[in-house]
Amino acid sequence: MKTIGLIGGMSWESTAEYYRIINELVRERLDSAHSAKIAMYSVDFQEVREFHHNDKWDEATDFMIDAARRVERSGADFALICTNTMHKMADAVAANISIPLLHIVDATASKITAANIKKLGLLGSIFTMEENFYKDRLSERYDLEIIVPDKADQKIIDTIIFEELCMGEIKNSSRDRLKLIIDKLINNGAEGVILGCTELPLLAREITTSIPLFDTTAIHAEAAVNLALKD
Repeated sequence: MKTIGLIGGMSWESTAEYYRIINELVRERLDSAHSAKIAMYSVDFQEVREFHHNDKWDEATDFMIDAARRVERSGADFALICTNTMHKMADAVAANISIPLLHIVDATASKITAANIKKLGLLGSIFTMEENFYKDRLSERYDLEIIVPDKADQKIIDTIIFEELCMGEIKNSSRDRLKLIIDKLINNGAEGVILGCTELPLLAREITTSIPLFDTTAIHAEAAVNLALKD
């Protein structure tokens, strides 16, 4: 079994989901008392929030490279960034470590293409929805059409993520608002919706829709187990 490297803490609520899902899958596949071999470095999320809000992406890149190197030094055979937004600097992180970086977009796109879906709604932080680092990888590498909510709904989603879910708050009222936004994406032709924030599944797991919701946390965690157990 390979050692999985987790760069976590962004936020710890979703990192805990990674840890749970990975270990449950390993036990399911290997039976008995098996659990995953994991090397994790968990950052202080407040530092990450300050990078976001002050547009300090160069500093954020250095921060993430340092975290990835710590995971590598801890004995990981490959690494995961346990958040969607910080994949903005995934290429720089991958270039500065000697172990593979398992990209969350690639894992998610694999599930989407297997489902034979082409047009996807994308939900996440404003950075993930507005900027091209995420959407372009999906469209250019996997020929997927990506649509996002309007500006007002993007702000609602971003507020729910950073002011509620990352603070450990799950509100029924926010779940209802999320469902309405998903319904708008469906009306605009989305055949599936990417929950492109690792906290969103905490809110969306009780939402029923007519199209599939792609849980990037679970998908990324499963891809890690697949790689860890690969011969």
